[in-house]
Amino acid sequence: MDKLKPLIGFAMAAHQGLDPTIVRLVEIRASQINGCAVCLAMHSREARQAGESEERIILLDAFRESELYSDRERAALEWTEALTRLEPGGASYEVYANLKAHFSEDEQVKLTLSIGAINAFNRLNVGFRVSPAVLKDVPKAA
Repeated sequence: MDKLKPLIGFAMAAHQGLDPTIVRLVEIRASQINGCAVCLAMHSREARQAGESEERIILLDAFRESELYSDRERAALEWTEALTRLEPGGASYEVYANLKAHFSEDEQVKLTLSIGAINAFNRLNVGFRVSPAVLKDVPKAA
């Protein structure tokens, strides 16, 4: 795990100053898109422990159709999808304009770095076929 310390530090620095609820939603959404079971298990558990409702976690894949998410959360989730499923032309102007409407420049950069970090973790875990079983030895927060 020592080899992951730089990436963990990068992610923690990127998260500073962002709403922790948004960070958790972004981590779960990117992990859904990338099919990363270990990250889905870990970040869903963390979200529940922080008071996130089971309904919001379950409906995250359908955030556009659900009234459970704020406009700010939707903007972050749209940005997450745009950067996780990066199209040849990049993120659309509409998605970026929506992000700008809800986040300061500093928050936009931190959110983008956070998305980059979770995508890196997803690729490591999916690539190396890491199982959620590795979390059984991780202590659960009180």
